[in-house]
Amino acid sequence: MSKLLAICPDFTEWPERWMGIEEDLKYGRQLLEEMRPFAEFLAGSNLARKTIKRHLDNLWLLGGEIIREVSLYEEYSVPASQTLREAIGRDGGPWCRHLNSEAEVNSFDSTCRKLYKYLVDNNS
Repeated sequence: MSKLLAICPDFTEWPERWMGIEEDLKYGRQLLEEMRPFAEFLAGSNLARKTIKRHLDNLWLLGGEIIREVSLYEEYSVPASQTLREAIGRDGGPWCRHLNSEAEVNSFDSTCRKLYKYLVDNNS
């Protein structure tokens, strides 16, 4: 966890930053716990620090999009692990309203594919 926090000091604060309404906070914390092993895997990898940071930034965006959808449709009863797995796949991730270029979309989808592969390989 220390490597992760060295690269992304605000990692543990993500649920508060994703939160739109109070109900989002608990769900965001559950989602963060689902993402934590992958984030720690990235932080401990041999990838360049800049690449790790890019993946973590994309992971933060993914969490924000997931929380937005859960909040919008009041799907708090669906486990965060299930919502995360349904949001990503071999082709990438969900549409993200904060991406403004094809390069940003490609980067985001790359992170989502990497997360998908991690979850499949680790049966998480």
